[in-house]
Amino acid sequence: MTVNDKLDNKFGGASVPASQLDSSFAPPVDASCRVPLLVLFGGAALWLVVSSLLALAASLTFHMPDKFGDCSWGTYGHLQPAADDALLYGFCIPAGLGVALWIFARLGRTPLRGALVPVVAAHLWHLGVLVGLVGIFVGDSTGFAWLEFPRGGSALLFFAYLLIGLWALMNFSGRPAGAMFPSHWFLVAALFLFPWIYSTANILIVGWPVRGVVQAVIAWWFGNNLIFLWTSLVGLGAAFYFLPKFSGRPLQTYFYALFAFWTLFFFGSLRGVPSGAPVPAWLPTLGNLNSMLLIVPVIVIAIIGWKTVVGAAGPEGKDSSYSMIRFGFVAFVLSALLQVAMSCPQFARLTQFTWFGVAQTQLQLYGFFAITMFGAIHYILPRAVGIEFAFPKLIRVQQGCAMLGLIILVASLAAGGVAQGLKLNDPNVAFADSSKAMLMFLRASTTGLLLLLLASLLFALNIFAMIMAWHWSLVRAVFAAVVAPLPKTEVKA
Repeated sequence: MTVNDKLDNKFGGASVPASQLDSSFAPPVDASCRVPLLVLFGGAALWLVVSSLLALAASLTFHMPDKFGDCSWGTYGHLQPAADDALLYGFCIPAGLGVALWIFARLGRTPLRGALVPVVAAHLWHLGVLVGLVGIFVGDSTGFAWLEFPRGGSALLFFAYLLIGLWALMNFSGRPAGAMFPSHWFLVAALFLFPWIYSTANILIVGWPVRGVVQAVIAWWFGNNLIFLWTSLVGLGAAFYFLPKFSGRPLQTYFYALFAFWTLFFFGSLRGVPSGAPVPAWLPTLGNLNSMLLIVPVIVIAIIGWKTVVGAAGPEGKDSSYSMIRFGFVAFVLSALLQVAMSCPQFARLTQFTWFGVAQTQLQLYGFFAITMFGAIHYILPRAVGIEFAFPKLIRVQQGCAMLGLIILVASLAAGGVAQGLKLNDPNVAFADSSKAMLMFLRASTTGLLLLLLASLLFALNIFAMIMAWHWSLVRAVFAAVVAPLPKTEVKA
């Protein structure tokens, strides 16, 4: 038994003897999740590559504005929303749902029942993403950030999510009586959060739109709850499961995690309206206050991670999954601190209407969530499928490209946003000059996007190679069963 297999007996920080856990039930639990995970993670890998390509093309429009000038779908207004939605809806949400399904099955010690339903739902989800992206390119976008998909795509996403979420909750309800772990709190809350905010936003903005500035308030509220709160709940739920597993010690501590969960959910959900928005003053003030109070759960979460990881033996050798999840955990703390900084009025006056907010969003979505999911998927998939990755050495290359590309992207956009904000606030500087000041930083960010594209391609290569290997093993098994000789039977006279 490897060190990782031994550490697999620690469930999200629960101090439970190894003899009572994984050794007897892990194989059937993993096998029950195999096909749903292959569909969810395979589609997520494909959409991640699509998102990286679109983001790179959108960035190139600043360097070669005439390159796509002859086609309307090649403008920044089409490419960037499509890239953002492909990353969020195409990769982040299905990857998070797949990880949640597996964690619920593992923590509940119960195989996934009726796996056909989440498989069908996963295909519906990917179809909804395709319909939504096509809608953006043909001009059928709603025009609201992170909610651009037309009604047809949104309906497919909502129905598919309900099916996957219900099946995840079925596994949650089948856990042993009283077995409740910190990962459960975060993941269950996320499962309920998405259908609430997604249906509310679609009803009040797209289906039967309300009038006036209320539309903008709802859109800001939805974007914050989806981009920050949902990804934080799922990403931290996964991190609180895997960090104790890799470090070899229980989560430090149970009550800190409970306090962090409630404060993060409360303060994180009541924010989103930016400073200076043309709305009643109490709305941005309430949002800024809750953003500042986010410092409380962020400090507690940082303490939990520090006490759990620092000084622990960890897995033998250099484990890429452990490195990615630790990197993602640090990225979450930095992303939340940037949120707190952007809520300060003096700093908000400097960074609003600049690229600084884009840098914070990319740090949250890619630096924290995507890289955490990379680590989780690299750990989960070989155990669920029973096949090692075809190119294990490329995982290290992917890890380096993702981390380096993310650092270059976020650092260049953040620094450029500050420089742009200083010029925008200087009455002696023309607006065109403030825009030109970003060109150098945008060129650097394009380099970061190139590295992220390479990381996405390497990730997809390993995922698709595993899917093909699994299909080939099925073909070989069927062929062996067909050509096997029939058993001889004795005929009595």
